[in-house]
Amino acid sequence: MTISVTASDPSQTTLHEVFALPPGRTLEICLNIQAAILEHKLAPGVKLSEDEVGEIYGASRTVVRAALQALAHSGLISMIKNRGAYVAKPTIREAHEVFQARALIEPAVARLAADAITETQLADLKAHLDAEHAAIHASDMGRALMLSGSFHTAIAEIADHRIFTGMVRSLISRSSLIIALYWKRSDTACESHSHHALLDAFEKRDGAEAEQVQKSHIIDLHSGLDLRGEQVLNRSLRDALGPRK
Repeated sequence: MTISVTASDPSQTTLHEVFALPPGRTLEICLNIQAAILEHKLAPGVKLSEDEVGEIYGASRTVVRAALQALAHSGLISMIKNRGAYVAKPTIREAHEVFQARALIEPAVARLAADAITETQLADLKAHLDAEHAAIHASDMGRALMLSGSFHTAIAEIADHRIFTGMVRSLISRSSLIIALYWKRSDTACESHSHHALLDAFEKRDGAEAEQVQKSHIIDLHSGLDLRGEQVLNRSLRDALGPRK
């Protein structure tokens, strides 16, 4: 049985812009695999067999290969010569470096966003946070984590700084993999009080406060990692890439 690919939901719109693909089957498969990774259905290190992925989606190897190459360009998967494609598996050193980079970049982005945000954008962030809470209350931790990450990319979009936005997108994708491996808390990666505090700062157009809240938030996320080992998620490729509930 093949699986049809449905369109990505609005919370992923900023994340998928890193893929240089036109609308079509390849992009749809790319987005579906991306969602499975960001929602922690596919664990770091899992092999993505071209034949199996093609069978799951009823797609040719050419289409699947193009999707995997786009994912590799974004840093979500690794292409290993003579071995194939694997979900990227960040090292402990990379985990530290990613969150150190986020602590330097995202506070400045939050300050810019506080100065630039419109009422419409503020309402969109509130709706996004509501969706995050709904996922938490439904015990859908994978989706809650994905929404938490895209909340940060949405802030970068509001800041309207192309270089920073590209950096934040890349760092958020890498963070999702790092959290899948090393997160030690039972709650979601982005505690709701931090996002609410950011919204409060944005409502006041207080750039200094937004910058400080974001800096404390990223430092707290970094402290939530257990960098002594890694967790293993056991799920078949078909289960991970099956229809989304």
